[in-house]
Amino acid sequence: MTAAALVLEDGRIFRGEAFGSVGGCLGEVVFSTGMTGYQETLTDPSYHRQIVVSTAPQIGNTGWNDEDDESQRIWVAGYAVRDPARVPSNWRSRRSLAEELDRQGVVGIAGLDTRTLTRHIRERGAMRAGIFSGDRLRPDEELVAEVSASAEMTGADLAGDVTTAESYVVPAAGAKRFTVAALDLGIKTNTPRMLAERGIETHVLPMSASMDDLLAVHPDGVFLSNGPGDPATADHAVELTRQVLDRKLPLFGICFGNQILGRALGRETYKLPYGHRGINIPVIDAETGRVAITAQNHGFAVAGEPGERFDTDFGRATVSHHCANDGAVEGLRLLDTPAFSVQYHPEAAAGPHDAAPLFDSFAQLMSEAR
Repeated sequence: MTAAALVLEDGRIFRGEAFGSVGGCLGEVVFSTGMTGYQETLTDPSYHRQIVVSTAPQIGNTGWNDEDDESQRIWVAGYAVRDPARVPSNWRSRRSLAEELDRQGVVGIAGLDTRTLTRHIRERGAMRAGIFSGDRLRPDEELVAEVSASAEMTGADLAGDVTTAESYVVPAAGAKRFTVAALDLGIKTNTPRMLAERGIETHVLPMSASMDDLLAVHPDGVFLSNGPGDPATADHAVELTRQVLDRKLPLFGICFGNQILGRALGRETYKLPYGHRGINIPVIDAETGRVAITAQNHGFAVAGEPGERFDTDFGRATVSHHCANDGAVEGLRLLDTPAFSVQYHPEAAAGPHDAAPLFDSFAQLMSEAR
């Protein structure tokens, strides 16, 4: 058993044992409330440079398979769990969670009091942190100093780290109905898969793509993906979105894409105290009052009030959805231009699936625009 410590920038230290790779890592410590779906969480590019704390006490029961990754690799900076499963048990499992963390060099910690850690983050906010084990363990004051000298999430331009290097195409399943140009700000594998199920061929483009690159695929619509970092840094994506809106191409954005659309509409973004991360977060539709249970992963939000109407350079717009927990903006919709976005994940794997019909709404928007 190798000793490990999770060190927060405010000086709080949580002791445990090494889990996965032994060494050190730095990132923003956040908590995720999902009881399942840890493989999808760890491979979600939106978690780039974050140390994720699982609030569910036991993690790793179903091991690790070769089908459920949301990208080519694990993106979290580090992982903290209370009680890792001793032996995984699932017919799809190929290896244990600990083996995969070690294989990919991801430093983790187990055996710490994740309930107390989560309460601390809720009270003090998400903050810089580090996990240290083996040779990286040093006197406490040195570890706190190293964490305090690390980069903050505010102002972090991270989407360029996770975007695809080259364009690629995910074909429609069955008869092709539409072509979509997807700007990859950290897109998850399940997104083009769910578009494909609706007869949509998806051309995934690097975040540096120009309007000419986008138009070259002759899209019926444009998709803005999820992704990591501070949306205030994503000026190119914002300008490209404004060009798309000028041409009145149907547009759909999720998560980071919601924040990009918000900025394109002239709204400010801000950092939430501890963010929304998990698969059980309630969202209210301002028009119908209907509540959807959603999957989310974001530390920033668009400024606005539930149900707010406002004017933009592209016509009238509304805050279409908000979080039932804290009133944060969870969706935007233009009333005079075919564009909408949500802060949550309709492509959620391992669920919930309340928001999956939003992909049908996007298809309907493209159909109406023809």
